[in-house]
Amino acid sequence: MEQKQEKYTREAIALLKRLIKTPSFSREEGAVADMMAGYLKEQGLDVKRQSNNVWCWAQEKDPQKPTILLNSHLDTVKPSDKWSYDPFGAYQEGDKLIGLGSNDAGGPLVALMATFLCLKDEALPYNLVFAATAEEEVSGADGVALVLPHLGSIDLGIVGEPTQMQMAVAEKGLMVLDCVAHGRTGHAARDEGVNAIYKAMEAISWFRTYQFENVSPHLGAVKMTVTQVTAGSQHNVVPDVCRFVVDVRLNECYRNKELHAIIEQHVDCDVTPRSYRLNSSFIPFEHSLVQRGRALGLSHYGSPTTSDQALMDFTTLKIGCGDSARSHTPDEYIYLSEIEEGIATYIKLLADLDL
Repeated sequence: MEQKQEKYTREAIALLKRLIKTPSFSREEGAVADMMAGYLKEQGLDVKRQSNNVWCWAQEKDPQKPTILLNSHLDTVKPSDKWSYDPFGAYQEGDKLIGLGSNDAGGPLVALMATFLCLKDEALPYNLVFAATAEEEVSGADGVALVLPHLGSIDLGIVGEPTQMQMAVAEKGLMVLDCVAHGRTGHAARDEGVNAIYKAMEAISWFRTYQFENVSPHLGAVKMTVTQVTAGSQHNVVPDVCRFVVDVRLNECYRNKELHAIIEQHVDCDVTPRSYRLNSSFIPFEHSLVQRGRALGLSHYGSPTTSDQALMDFTTLKIGCGDSARSHTPDEYIYLSEIEEGIATYIKLLADLDL
């Protein structure tokens, strides 16, 4: 195993440099998907592909065994103009590798890939599948959601995102609400009409102050924030419509549909969710993977950022090399030693894991 680990770690870092040098913005991941598929085929794997998503199984799937999915994403955000390096240069300065997507999520991606290759020929007590997917940064419909129906039942997912190789045992969900308060138009100089702005203010006050009953030990309380307000046509007309947007970050105690129903009971306005797709995620503290992580000295926490976990309706753990604080920042980087340590930790977590 040690020799395989060294080999695949070396090749993972080489592949990461190639990935960085190839632009892979969300919905434009075709070239890096080609690159990933080509490398996996060179390892003798039967690689599947749909759109810009690539996946493969370690061995033929055994319906009598549970299944573990290793997943991270190929896409990146677009670079700002604040970079002092070429975002696609893949510059190495000692242990530091600088480039767009190096940390989010190129490092975790190739670390999971190398782990998969190290384990693929072992006699595992579970089925193992690796998926490199698209559109994570935009929560797109043609990313991991396109792949999951092809995989069948999944018992555990490990989602590769930069967490400093600590265990994100819960992740906040996201629901965006388009709200409309209705009034009645009138002349501002006379005592007539019903001002939709005032009605909206009452609802906005509720969103600002309401506290949901269930508070998570990992993620705290549900957080609701009004982020946009639009109303009025001219200064002397009482507005009959006021539109506003609410950003809702859910803890694992609630599902999106459930929370939406509660909100509708409390506010006098139309409340329309843009989507129910991005639910919160969590893994029970007593789960064997979490317990193994604790035995290895890994810490655990609740993550405020949303990932492809939100699209998975099975148990998941978010964990990966790199640091979330570097994501989406100029001169993004990862340390090569973090990738090496990440692969070693993934293997320790997964070797003979009993689900």
